[in-house]
Amino acid sequence: MKFGKLSIPLASIVVLAVQLVLVCSIAAKYLYQRSTCPRVWVRTVAYDPELVMRGRYLSVQIPVDGCQSTLPSAEDMVMPRDMNGVATGRRYTISSGLVSPLQFKARLKVDGNRLVAVRVPESEESYVGQWVTAVPGLACDAMRLQDPVNIYLPEHAKDPTPPRRNYWDARLSQWIENSNLPELWIEVTVPPKGPPRPVQLALKENGVWKPIAFD
Repeated sequence: MKFGKLSIPLASIVVLAVQLVLVCSIAAKYLYQRSTCPRVWVRTVAYDPELVMRGRYLSVQIPVDGCQSTLPSAEDMVMPRDMNGVATGRRYTISSGLVSPLQFKARLKVDGNRLVAVRVPESEESYVGQWVTAVPGLACDAMRLQDPVNIYLPEHAKDPTPPRRNYWDARLSQWIENSNLPELWIEVTVPPKGPPRPVQLALKENGVWKPIAFD
């Protein structure tokens, strides 16, 4: 096929058309899910993934509430109990006697403005779910997704995130706080399959929300 003096093989045009269709179908799927799937705001933290060729993006850790779930072993759960030794409530903490964090597959859902993780049975975990990390000594609502969510930035945009108000210290297994800086929050959609997808970021300071615009 010729375009003026330029000759392009028909096979190349077909391949290009197929690639365009694939890209457009993926974009259409994401747009549809953004408009139909549940959304939720979660407090998060941005960090440098320390990759040589990371490009222009922010990586943020996503916390999840695992209190509706169960751990792979009941021995790893510490339940509050009354004077008779009977468990009270559904909240629990991760046993501080563990040598390393627990990791398990879980389905994600939105429940009461919270991002909730429910453990997938071992018989199904090879096919569905996202990996969740539960750190020894922390409460069941302080779990987090193992894989971060990436937010890509325009080429000349400045990093809009605060300089580490809160970040996860793996060595101490706890959040490190600086109350003089605003909190970082992210809104995500939760599709039926796959990880949460970012929608927007916002800063929260003194109870006031300020959506972040990438200029």
